[in-house]
Amino acid sequence: MAHKKGQGSTKNGRDSNPQYRGIKLYGGEFAKPGAIIVRQCGTKFQPGFNVRRANDDSLFSVATGKVVYKGRKVHVDPADTEAERPFYLAS
Repeated sequence: MAHKKGQGSTKNGRDSNPQYRGIKLYGGEFAKPGAIIVRQCGTKFQPGFNVRRANDDSLFSVATGKVVYKGRKVHVDPADTEAERPFYLAS
């Protein structure tokens, strides 16, 4: 007789990696060109001025400026003067 229990298999132990969806830049924050504003499934938020939609429905900025949410639309208002830009975006 065996004195040790045999190694059985299990159906547990697998899980998918997290997707990290949600709002990445909130209203009033500054966005550089290419910065991801929202990661989403479907189009809960829609692109507005200076914002484009990626293939996975993410929204990203195409200009430097302040993020503005108006209902379901997301806009980026361009920063015209150096005084409006934060120190890390000043060139």
